[in-house]
Parts: sequence; structure tokens; C-alpha cells
Amino acid sequence: MLRAVFFDFVGTLITKEGENVTHQNIVREVLRRAGREGLDYMRLWEEYEAESSAMFKELAGKPYVKIRDVDTEAMRRVAGRYGFTVPADFWEISISMHERYGGLFPDAVETIKALKELGLHIGIITDSDNDYIGAHLRALGIYDMFDSITTSEDAGFYKPHEGPFRLALERAGVEAGEALYVGDNPSKDCVGAKKVGMLSVLLDPKGEKRELWGNCDFVVSKLGEVVEIVKGLMEK
Repeated sequence: MLRAVFFDFVGTLITKEGENVTHQNIVREVLRRAGREGLDYMRLWEEYEAESSAMFKELAGKPYVKIRDVDTEAMRRVAGRYGFTVPADFWEISISMHERYGGLFPDAVETIKALKELGLHIGIITDSDNDYIGAHLRALGIYDMFDSITTSEDAGFYKPHEGPFRLALERAGVEAGEALYVGDNPSKDCVGAKKVGMLSVLLDPKGEKRELWGNCDFVVSKLGEVVEIVKGLMEK
């Protein structure tokens, strides 16, 4: 019997497009503070994203290190190429821009409400620092919609390590076979969930990850489809 549904955050509840806009504005603010507004912020954003992505790929499944430190180091590497200094309060700038610009998928709130009406535990399992996810969820007005929030900071490991998933199940008081996890990364979300025995749903709006669909139990193009999957599982 299904008793809980957990969600990833970036790319699952909030759009990657919105996250890109957020990061672009982080770079713009850093340049403004450094007095280097004449630089092409889009070019620097692309370099920042490349640095950050490469660093995070190396951390997959490994012990947790603060995301604030990874992001700050990525920005410092870019700044070093252009001869300016990253502000000491870079992480505070980052959080404020996430609060201002982050955007949910259009059917995110409706989906969460529909699942809660089914009497399910609704949680988040995300590779995140606690201050980031808390501030972002409150800014979006959905913090109180979740029964539990489990981060890589809490668990001490990044997905697809079993740690974040096992801790989330423990907090929800459910067995792995009673839980479903929804994410957008087949290699981290689906693989990590299946390691502990949870069912997994891949959100792939454009069908761009077809070669990795086999890692997942279900594939959807929009969040609303998760509700029908859940209803079907609850009838079994």
C-alpha cells in the first residue's frame, strides 16, 4: 500500500529555466558589486554553470560538502579569469536571488494538493543546503505543504547514495515499498530510490532522457500525471 510520495526539487518542482534565470541574476549582482557591469554576464553565467556542474558531478553519491562552498568556489574560479573578487556575502546574494526569481512548474501546487487529499505523506528529498531549501520553499509559499524535508546536508551524502532516501523514509515512518520518489535525474533520482526499494518516477517533459528511462519505474511529461500513477498504485 502506497503511503508516501517524495519529490526532488530543482528540475522537478521548480523549473530548470527558472533556475537559469536565477543564476544569471546572481552573476549580474556579483558583477554590479564588483564594479564590472561592462562584462558579458551571460558569458560569465555559462562559465559559472560549467564550473559548478563539473564540481557537482564529482560529488554524486559522495559524502556531503556544503553547496555554498561549491558554488562560491565556482564563482571564484570565473572571477579569477576576469580579475575581480567575489563578494564575501556571495551565498546571501545567491539565496536572495533564489527567493526572488525561482519558479514552480505550473501544475506543481495542484499536484501536491491532490496527493495530500489522498492522505499521503508528502516530502522532499534534495541535494541541498538546509538554508537554501528552507528559504526557497518559503518564498514560493509552499513550505508548509510538505510533511518532511530531507537534504543531503541532513543525510551526510549526496544522491544516489542510499543515505538521503533512508533518512527520508525513517522520518516519514514508512517502508521503502510504501513510497514513491519523483525526480528529473535518472542516474541520481531513479537509481538512488531503487537502491532502497522505492518506486521511482522520472519527470522528463521533453523526452530528452529516453536513453536512461530504463532506470525508472515510470516516466511522465508533467507532474499532474503522477497523481494518476499514485491512484493506480493505491488501488492494488
